[in-house]
Amino acid sequence: MGASGWEYVTGYDGDVEAALKALQARLFREQYGDGSRYRSLEELYEDAEFMGNEGTHTILDIDTVVAMDDPPMQSRPSDYGTLRPLAPGRVVHHFGTDRPTVAQYKELVAAADDAASHEEHERSLLGECRMRWTGYYVVLYADDKPTHLGIFGFSGD
Repeated sequence: MGASGWEYVTGYDGDVEAALKALQARLFREQYGDGSRYRSLEELYEDAEFMGNEGTHTILDIDTVVAMDDPPMQSRPSDYGTLRPLAPGRVVHHFGTDRPTVAQYKELVAAADDAASHEEHERSLLGECRMRWTGYYVVLYADDKPTHLGIFGFSGD
């Protein structure tokens, strides 16, 4: 099926895991809410064959938030399915501040989507995620208060 990049902006009240669960619940309702294939997110995750071979190619493929901001490694099986913070230095590199806004995040995502070359995309914010089945988050601010998460990553092979 190939790799699929995904990105989201979701509300944030100081708990990354809670924000991820809320986003996943919303996305599950949007994609599977009719109950024809899965009645719950837990039932989706119990379908090991589907999740192991194909996945959803969305944030639903991520099941663990980790605190470390070092890049995931393919040689470390525990890194698959993880969401981690973008390192502070990389946040400043891309945004020019350690307190980026939702508007700045959306602007950088659009620029990555419009990249003229593979190399340009690799240097973009979205290019930070180089390992499939993983993702990053960036805390986004309004009036110096954390209000949202920008979440991006890849699923698929």
